[in-house]
Amino acid sequence: MDGSFAEGDPAAVCGKRQQFGSRFLSDPARVFHHNAWDNVEWSEEQAAEAERKVQENSTQRVCQEKQVDYEINANKYWNDFYKIHENGFFKDRHWLFTEFPELAPSQNHLKNLLSENKRSEVYEYYRSGEDGSDLIMEEQHSCSSVSLGDKTQPPLMEESVTQKLRHLEICANEFPGSSATYRILEVGCGVGNTVFPILQTNNDPSLFVYCCDFSSTAVELVKTNSAYDPSRCFAFVHDLCDEDKSYPMPENSLNVIILIFVLSAIIPDKMQNAINRLSRLLKPGGIMLLRDYGRYDMAQLRFKKGQCLSENFYVRGDGTRVYFFTQGHLSHMVCLRLPKRGLAATKPLLQL
Repeated sequence: MDGSFAEGDPAAVCGKRQQFGSRFLSDPARVFHHNAWDNVEWSEEQAAEAERKVQENSTQRVCQEKQVDYEINANKYWNDFYKIHENGFFKDRHWLFTEFPELAPSQNHLKNLLSENKRSEVYEYYRSGEDGSDLIMEEQHSCSSVSLGDKTQPPLMEESVTQKLRHLEICANEFPGSSATYRILEVGCGVGNTVFPILQTNNDPSLFVYCCDFSSTAVELVKTNSAYDPSRCFAFVHDLCDEDKSYPMPENSLNVIILIFVLSAIIPDKMQNAINRLSRLLKPGGIMLLRDYGRYDMAQLRFKKGQCLSENFYVRGDGTRVYFFTQGHLSHMVCLRLPKRGLAATKPLLQL
């Protein structure tokens, strides 16, 4: 339904898909012309029913022994997933440049941000995406210290000596994409449904794209794709939660980091550290683009008893896991920044 437009929409005239934040339902008869609207809220009855379903499917938890297995063998379950589906499960993300215009070659907002030294902003939206409602957030970094509300952001722990030495080692030597001036990293790239559209759309010779995934099978599928060009892209296996494993680029070297349906796949206790480590790779003025599952997504409501690992965290039948966020939770994580990378937050918009 993404290809159709509501009556009177400006996008209907030019034939372009509307960006979230500009989809307003005025005629209830046209409710199915988009899979999400920006001015429709659940009734109290609908919210209560969703909460009831979540409580019901969360009463019986997965036993601790199995939970340990899903954590230790997480890469095995994702490898099995990609061995079965290869590149036929996920489709290329045609909405990518609409929702994240920063990735479009003709709208390089980040260079403008760097030159104008604007304050950073966080945009939060509850949106309907590839599988029901999800959260989209754009996080931009600045060099000044900014507090969120009345609370000052707490300083993070000092880097270990090992991390500092690794950082110096990468800086002292050439790294993949070192000659590029605009660098993008996608974490959790899967088989390249985001990376390849970016490379195919943006022919700028100064662009270099990194992509990594937990699954070695997925990364191999990226490398063997006919669109993979080692002179413009570097794919590598990486565990987002492994704090001892360094990234192949130095700190303060990336313009954009993309995480699309990635954080939800890892254990909640490890999410914050993963975000903290990634943020150090961004240049001042860089941006982190996130899209993930929102609380009360239909996927969450459809889970059966016995699939819940912890609150709002579930295991699918194939052994892969998924967490369902609220705006507050995701906002809290990305706003616990290093003081020099302060954030200012806009009012979040709730979309179901």
